[in-house]
Amino acid sequence: MHEPDRIIRLKSVLARTGLSRSTIYRKIAEGTFPPQLKISTNGTGWHESDVNCWIADPIGWRSKQEFDAV
Repeated sequence: MHEPDRIIRLKSVLARTGLSRSTIYRKIAEGTFPPQLKISTNGTGWHESDVNCWIADPIGWRSKQEFDAV
């Protein structure tokens, strides 16, 4: 059975990627890291599967929007 995609918070993203907070946000702005999701008024998170895909291939990662455009 397929498990639902979890939402992970910044602390987990930092631990998994080894990147700094500023680097993650810079990469999001450049379009080279998965964007965060707004999950509450002051909270954001990332789809775990997006972060896992980026970890598996950080150079070749492209956003789903880029895939849809191609």
